[in-house]
Amino acid sequence: MPLVLGAALVLSACSSVPVEERSDVRDRYEGANRKVFAFNMGVDSYVLEPVAGAYRDTVPEGGQTAVSNHLRWASLPSTAVNSTLQGKFENAALATLHFLVNGLTLGFADLAADEEEQVTKEDFGQTLASWNVPEGSYHMVPVLGPRTTRSLGGTVVDFALNPLSVFGTGDVVQTVNAAQAPVGAVSFRAQNYDAINDVKYNSLDPYARTRSVYYQSRQGLLEDRVARGAASAVSEDEFDSLFEEETN
Repeated sequence: MPLVLGAALVLSACSSVPVEERSDVRDRYEGANRKVFAFNMGVDSYVLEPVAGAYRDTVPEGGQTAVSNHLRWASLPSTAVNSTLQGKFENAALATLHFLVNGLTLGFADLAADEEEQVTKEDFGQTLASWNVPEGSYHMVPVLGPRTTRSLGGTVVDFALNPLSVFGTGDVVQTVNAAQAPVGAVSFRAQNYDAINDVKYNSLDPYARTRSVYYQSRQGLLEDRVARGAASAVSEDEFDSLFEEETN
């Protein structure tokens, strides 16, 4: 993660594209971003897509659910902290409760499942938006994918709140912590397999379509944090919901 974020900062230092030459005014580093996107597509074609395909075909549904449960559990401390910072105390309390209860299994089993009391995921990018921090430019980050300047800063903070990286001890916990990022990437790719392939193989310009879907899929999540008149405001949390509109 630090290497990826460092690479993003280096790319941000690249010269910007003149406004009249951009395909989207928010994409001031479009030249560099397209090169990173091409790299990410290479990683996807040679690593993520085939591994995710095998994961879908060979791992039982129960195992895939357990992985998704664990990844959701690992994000709960971030949700609790950011909900508190945004004044959403009920959601913060619910996230804390779920984290403590499901911590008995490191989140692999959801012991606190309740259809009527769902935790709403919140991250520091959304908190920054609630504090009226400007969205900034669009960035295509190596491996992580689309971000804005605001969400990239939020990613750094949320990464620090990972419970296994902060409090994890013991061989089992350390092993799970080390595997979390690659397994999470494979799980996300498997869950969005068809939607991502549609963008990848059926778009005249996959880069532009990815950027468009990223902004569109975030817009609704910030309606309770910023004025409705700010039409360009979008949610700045993880890339895990990028293709929601493609799959719903």
